[in-house]
Amino acid sequence: MFDFYVLTRYNLGMITEEKLKILTESAKYDVSCSSSGSGRKNAGGIGNGYVSGCCHSFTPDGRCISLLKILLSNDCIYNCRYCPNRLDADVPRATATPDEICELTIDFYKRNYIEGLFLSSAVCKNPDYTMERLLLVVKKLRTEYRFHGYIHLKGIPRADPLLMREAALYADRMSYNVELPSERSLKLLAPQKSKQSLLEPIKTLALQQAQYREEKKQGLFKGHFLPAGQTTQMIVGASPEADGQILRLTQALYLKTGMKRVYYSSYVPVVQDKLLPETPVGQLREHRLYQADWLLRFYGFTVEELLAEGENLSTEYDPKCAWALKNLHLFPVEINRAPLDTLLRVPGIGAKNAYKIVEARRYTKLTFEDLTKMRIALKRAKHFITCNGKFFGAENETVVRGLLAAAETTESAEQLSLFSLQSNPQNALIALTGQL
Repeated sequence: MFDFYVLTRYNLGMITEEKLKILTESAKYDVSCSSSGSGRKNAGGIGNGYVSGCCHSFTPDGRCISLLKILLSNDCIYNCRYCPNRLDADVPRATATPDEICELTIDFYKRNYIEGLFLSSAVCKNPDYTMERLLLVVKKLRTEYRFHGYIHLKGIPRADPLLMREAALYADRMSYNVELPSERSLKLLAPQKSKQSLLEPIKTLALQQAQYREEKKQGLFKGHFLPAGQTTQMIVGASPEADGQILRLTQALYLKTGMKRVYYSSYVPVVQDKLLPETPVGQLREHRLYQADWLLRFYGFTVEELLAEGENLSTEYDPKCAWALKNLHLFPVEINRAPLDTLLRVPGIGAKNAYKIVEARRYTKLTFEDLTKMRIALKRAKHFITCNGKFFGAENETVVRGLLAAAETTESAEQLSLFSLQSNPQNALIALTGQL
């Protein structure tokens, strides 16, 4: 996200500096914003949300940082215990008009500060009223201001489905945050929300998206309907659910709704409440969830293979190493013969390198020297592979565990220290794909 203090040195147009500060600061706790996968092209206006038409800057965890991330209002009627904008919180309140958000977006775009908009809001007055005003913003940007840049819109649960459907015609991406992994925790910490109210719009949008995609193939629909799909977010550690339960919900969302991305936000005690933990969860648990999420999406793993429902992910080893150590009877594998799905499960071989190996061995027999040139993480991989029958790893299981733990400690420290440089403590760190 852009530097607010730099931008406030310039003329902000209709919106006041104080209001902008309140609404951008209030938006920082939502981490589910990354621009990718949109097919919206410029059609005679300004901006371009098309993936190859945007020049974005990205943080080390892959998130786009060229979006104006702002709330329409932080004056909420809900009393979610973990939220800094909850009804009984003693915080400054502000509400922007749709015209103020539109003018700000266009002004910042013309100054080359941003490439798109991430717009959310607290629920003010009622869900329908809030959703109507969010819809008005995106509709005005598209039709009156002719803005074709990227727009990520947060949906309001319990709002009229017709409002949601119309908003999906103008936004590139929408998201309804699941927030907490179980109905029990929602009743305790977010009593105005329910599992059904949060999941129903996600399922409805998925069905409508499939319907519009089919109509487009038949030439019956020529517009856009969420070209960048849906995302969601879960708070980790505010409630007692284990990682196994969180990842099972994640897997179900990917398989049943075509969710593009699930984000995890480790709990930070920004408000004091007796129902909430007094200390932050820490970055490591969040980091492990992102690593496991990556395995579910790109490496062919299922959550049932990684851990039981009531278990947490290992803090000592990354999820792929932890799985490999539980299944040592499957290793070592011959690098020149192992199928792709097997290579993807070898610690130290990322998805890109697995494809490189499959392609390269069509022309030659690979050696350990070749793997070094391909920048395979051999300090982990060598314990699980052979090259032309040669094995350079440790044969004793205890030694292997010790060496992997030492390597993991060094790499995790480097990755988490990089993560800590980000201004927003809620930002999620994703494992580097080439090192999983």
